[in-house]
Amino acid sequence: MRHQVAGYKLGRSVGQRNALRKTMINQLFTHERIQTTHAKALAIRGEAEKLITLARNSSKGTDIDKVNARRLAAARLGDADVVKKLFDDLGPRFANRNGGYTRILKLRPRLGDAAEMVQLELVEE
Repeated sequence: MRHQVAGYKLGRSVGQRNALRKTMINQLFTHERIQTTHAKALAIRGEAEKLITLARNSSKGTDIDKVNARRLAAARLGDADVVKKLFDDLGPRFANRNGGYTRILKLRPRLGDAAEMVQLELVEE
């Protein structure tokens, strides 16, 4: 039975999954679009949207709330430049949007193993 088993294993150990997730979310926020497999895109999409919501909502809080939100994001991302871009550029960009910050576009299958490829990108406003 698979009761209360959520998430994608992606054929990796826990440490490898966490490193992959962190790297892919950093690349998504840096370049604003990445090309990856469908399973990996679905695995990181939810957390990326939660981080954007955190950045978006922190602008309405007090100074302590802003610092705490940046610390939470830094703990998940690990890169100060990406955290700065998240809170200074991406959070205000999606201030009037109530979710749905990412889009998945299907591409052709990968030539080597015919894996379903997608482009995960941030929605433009």
